[in-house]
Amino acid sequence: CQDAGGMRAVRSRASEIVGMRVRELRDKSMISRNKLAERADMDVSHLARIENGTGNPTLFVLIQLATALDISLTALITGLSAADLPQDIKPYSEADFRRELRRRGHDA
Repeated sequence: CQDAGGMRAVRSRASEIVGMRVRELRDKSMISRNKLAERADMDVSHLARIENGTGNPTLFVLIQLATALDISLTALITGLSAADLPQDIKPYSEADFRRELRRRGHDA
């Protein structure tokens, strides 16, 4: 997904927020992107995509980054909600779960 200028667009508000937090914490700790990538055992280009909001870090990557930054995982994700997800991803509600169970022939 690219914007009109050919640049990669931010993946979601959640990705943008997490990326900003990683970058701010890295800057505050005065750690280079290369050094953080090394500490987190990840490729520097992957870290760059995360910091730019174009990447979609897995839970494992978030834990690696939090550990490398010497912070809690919650520092990266506090305040995020389903509203911060891409518009095409909707939260799976209790009603959705029950509807799926009925569709599969199970009592809900």
